[in-house]
Amino acid sequence: MKVVRTVAEGLDSPWGLAPLPGGGLLVSSRDEGTITLVDEKSGKKTELGEVPGVSPAGEGGLLGIAVSPDYASDHMVYAYFTSESDNRVVRMLYDPEKPAGEQLGAPDTILRGIPKGTNHNGGRLAFGPDKMLYATTGERYEGELAQDKKSLGGKILRMTPEGEPAPGNPFDDSPVYSYGHRNVQGLAWDDEQRLWASEFGQDTWDELNHIEPGGNYGWPDVEGKEGEKGYVDPVAQWRVADASPSGIAFAEGSVWMAGLRGERLWRIPLKGTEASADPQAFLTEKYGRLRTVVSAGGDRLWLTTSETDGRGSPESGDDKILELEVK
Repeated sequence: MKVVRTVAEGLDSPWGLAPLPGGGLLVSSRDEGTITLVDEKSGKKTELGEVPGVSPAGEGGLLGIAVSPDYASDHMVYAYFTSESDNRVVRMLYDPEKPAGEQLGAPDTILRGIPKGTNHNGGRLAFGPDKMLYATTGERYEGELAQDKKSLGGKILRMTPEGEPAPGNPFDDSPVYSYGHRNVQGLAWDDEQRLWASEFGQDTWDELNHIEPGGNYGWPDVEGKEGEKGYVDPVAQWRVADASPSGIAFAEGSVWMAGLRGERLWRIPLKGTEASADPQAFLTEKYGRLRTVVSAGGDRLWLTTSETDGRGSPESGDDKILELEVK
């Protein structure tokens, strides 16, 4: 693994990163509530606009973003954000022909009522190979929400692009896809279309999980690999000081996992639904806190730093987008 280049610098609290089909990277600013277009060749940044209704505080704000799988025809961009009352998912029309700063249409709320807190707001958004929209939520420090299938907190949700419960979901008329999560911030699919998720532990174990429909991932009853009947054990686990994982991506047969507190990028080689070797750490304490990692196609990844999120030690140029080669 090597860093090929620094794609862009000077980003404020970057959180979500979504490549556009025709080129360009959309980046959300958690604290500013804005979405910026980054030219991945020149590094030029163009602010598209501010998302109305975002109420940043603690770990909340404008979090994950995703581009519609039908973007060529509908030009829709999706966002997950913390409002004054809840976390919600919205979609907006992106019109690049309008003046900079005015290119985002009014947000259409497709899902509301996700519990919010100062911390543990989840926030990752991603479209799966099935063209359904997946969202990760946290339990805002109320562990019992994670086991309550009627609550949207502490879950991975699966919905249609219109925000309805997706066909084939495990629980009737519910967007809940898996439960028993503390705070998931990473989603990725492997080349066999299996879903993987990273999860923050409390004091002991961070996790990488293979996600099964209807699976109970144990929180708050279980943390890490405990072999308890009725709960799904993680595929890999880390001490929280070594990881505190946010985004993940799949490339070259491995899941790549960005660590915040751990300030490193983890590689977890896979064989089927198991790890085929011990996880390997890269970039340890070289770029500070790492937030989001996204496939750039083939053996390339985009990786964002997270030094301006209030918990880092920003240096000149922070925050950055890096291009990695992961052969």
